[in-house]
Amino acid sequence: MRALPRSAALAAAAVSVAALVGPVPAAGAATTQPPPAGRYLNLHQCVYHGPFLPTSFDLMTTLVPSRDGRFSAGTDISDTPVPAAVCGPGDGTYEPSVYTAAQGYDLTTGRYLNLHQCVFWSDYDQDHLTTLVGTTDVKFVAGTNVSNTRDSAPSCGGGGTDHPIPLLSSATPLDLTAGRYLNLHQCMYYYEGFRDHFTTFAPSKDGRFRAGTNVSNTPDTQPSCGTGDGNFQLVPLLSGVRALRLG
Repeated sequence: MRALPRSAALAAAAVSVAALVGPVPAAGAATTQPPPAGRYLNLHQCVYHGPFLPTSFDLMTTLVPSRDGRFSAGTDISDTPVPAAVCGPGDGTYEPSVYTAAQGYDLTTGRYLNLHQCVFWSDYDQDHLTTLVGTTDVKFVAGTNVSNTRDSAPSCGGGGTDHPIPLLSSATPLDLTAGRYLNLHQCMYYYEGFRDHFTTFAPSKDGRFRAGTNVSNTPDTQPSCGTGDGNFQLVPLLSGVRALRLG
C-alpha cells in the first residue's frame, strides 16, 4: 500500500508555453537557423491523487497542459534546469501528490532523448501510477536520459508492493537531430470500474494505449493516442500535446 499524505504543498499554477514558428523566408532570401530554445529539457511530472474520494484511491500523471488547466504541468526547454515542478492546483478533489517531481535533462550531452515510461499497478488500491523522471520516490523512479546510445529497455524502480507493468512500460529513443520540435504527447485514460486514471506518453508493447511522442520539423497540435481497451477509455479533456522547439 502506498503511504501518501492527505495534502501536498505543491500547488503552483503552470504557465503554458506556446511553440514558436518562424516566418517563411521570401524566395531567394538567405535563411538562418533560429537559435536553440535552451539547453535543458525540463520535465515537470505532476502527479495528482484523490484523497477525498469516498471509495477509491487514484493517481494520475501529467507532463503537459491539458484542456483542463487545473491539471497543467510546466514542461519546457530553457537555459536552466528547474529546481521544482510547476503544476496546476487540481480541482479540489484531486491535488498534487508526493510523487510530483521535476528534472532537467541537458540536451547537449547526446543525440538521443531516451524517454523511459514506467507504469506501475497497485493490487491493493486498484490503481496505476506512471512516472518518467528519476527524482521522485526511489521505488518509482524512471531512467529517462540524454545519451549518444539508444536505450532499448526501460529502467524503472521496483515499485515496492506495487508491480511494474512491462506491457505498458517502455524506453523510446528520440533522435534530437531529426527535427526542430519535440512533440510530447499525453494520453489519459480512465476506467469507471476502478475509478482509476492512468497516462501514457510514448508507444509501448500495448498499442491500445500508445502515445505519439516524436521529433519532427512540424509542431503537433493534437494528441495522437490509442483507443483504449474497452474498459479504459481515452479522456480528451485531460490529454494534450506540447510542441517544444529544439532549435
